[in-house]
Amino acid sequence: MNKQIAGSGALAGALLTPPLMALMILGNRLAGFPFVPFDLFDWITRVLPGPLITLAIDTMIDTMRLLGINVAATAKTAEQMTALLLFVALGVAVGTLFGLLASRHSTALHPTMGLWLGALLALPLVAISTDISQSTRHPLINITWLALLFLAWGLAVNTVVAGLPDSEARVEPAPEVREVERIHRRQFLIRLGASTATITVLGGGVAALLAQAPGTQETGDSSDERSSGRRLPNAGDPVNPAPGTRPEYTPLEDHYKVFLRAEPTVIDGASYLLPITGLVDTPLMLTLDDLRDNYTPRDQYVTLSCISGRVGTTLISTTQWTGVSLHEILAEAGVRPEARYLYITSGDGFYETVSLSLIDEDERIMLCYAWDGNPLPVDHGFPLRIWIPDRYGMKQPKWITSIEVTDAYEEGYWVRRNWDEVARVLATSVIDTVAVETIIEDGERRLVPIGGIAFAGAREISKVEVRVDGGSWQEAQLRAPLSETTWAIWRYDWPYSSGEHTFEVRCVDGQGTQQIEDARPTRPSGATGIHSRETLL
Repeated sequence: MNKQIAGSGALAGALLTPPLMALMILGNRLAGFPFVPFDLFDWITRVLPGPLITLAIDTMIDTMRLLGINVAATAKTAEQMTALLLFVALGVAVGTLFGLLASRHSTALHPTMGLWLGALLALPLVAISTDISQSTRHPLINITWLALLFLAWGLAVNTVVAGLPDSEARVEPAPEVREVERIHRRQFLIRLGASTATITVLGGGVAALLAQAPGTQETGDSSDERSSGRRLPNAGDPVNPAPGTRPEYTPLEDHYKVFLRAEPTVIDGASYLLPITGLVDTPLMLTLDDLRDNYTPRDQYVTLSCISGRVGTTLISTTQWTGVSLHEILAEAGVRPEARYLYITSGDGFYETVSLSLIDEDERIMLCYAWDGNPLPVDHGFPLRIWIPDRYGMKQPKWITSIEVTDAYEEGYWVRRNWDEVARVLATSVIDTVAVETIIEDGERRLVPIGGIAFAGAREISKVEVRVDGGSWQEAQLRAPLSETTWAIWRYDWPYSSGEHTFEVRCVDGQGTQQIEDARPTRPSGATGIHSRETLL
């Protein structure tokens, strides 16, 4: 086996796959063509067994926490990078196989073999992309575009493998010939690297600029209003957050986001229709304008949290939700007596079952079309998502495309993947800050402000306690929450003492139930345990 030719196949795959991706992302941004690396990643996450997917999620989050990386801010970026690296690895693997074939059969270097290589790679990937892509282009146009790219990639790989001099020829050349071959090989690689880097940088750069162009931001419409200047309902509360506590009201751009696909699902709001069908007397087809104009709007300050969050999670945020009571919509549809559940499907392939008895018990359950007074951002579920109090985000579909009223129960997307069937929010409390730089002088005492959040779903928070160095628990001050369904900000002014200290926090919900102190992992029902923080003063 000629190792030189075999290795050149791997090198060709490594050098030529990034520019292939750059051209794909450029086509995606310019003309709406599919971006195959993300489509492949999305397909893999759907077909792999649930335990394997959750293991991958756990590993990613644990690694980020170990490295001190903010999970809420970077988890989706890490996922997208994984998709890109996976695609590059696939290109390297296919290039390596081609190199191995070329090392055994000289005919493999004929240009037609490059076309065959591109076609063999294109067939499964184009099929996957056609099935799962969000592209609105006609499938034949997408297939033609992708086929041309993959065929060109195959020809390029063939050219690189054929163009690299064979340093292991059977007849040993003279030393001066070998030196010339090394020079030619070095020049060839330099030119190839420069060409592929230029294509990759230009393609990726233009795509990035297009992604930031007006009208392409991830919001439901062109409005760019934010919550700055909003007067919160607890504005007059005497308890001020300790310096360094996270914002009580989360800016939309900082709200944590979790979704199945590598990119947010995009649904055209102008043509959007929500079918409500099944066991109803009057099936409905509702537009966004119907929901906004024909039903009583409801506003609710809401804290939403992710079941994957560890103790001390950043996968939790608070904003104002606006929508319509699902109870009111179902009353208009006329739910039949035998009905028991709603089966909700989403544009990203997600699905969930919601009990009608739960909706009957809580009129706050809403179909939400706005956050912070603006249409839902695209990356948070535009045009429509559901809110269910006291449940983790895994039970609350975004990008809702249909609601079927049924008498049959079906496990939801994450329930099928071994997560909790109910997913009720567990009480948790977090230390955000030990504000050593803002010590308060109180007579002869010096006080260190300590603060954070406590959350128990819709059950509110009645008490937060802080313990220092394993001593007795001391009650903290509670700031009035924005609503009964948001977190509470707490503060404890601790008498200063130099040295290294361990601070711990726990809470009690509004029903008098203390948070679970025993440490438990996230799967299947959410993490529990005491959050602590070590600080040197």
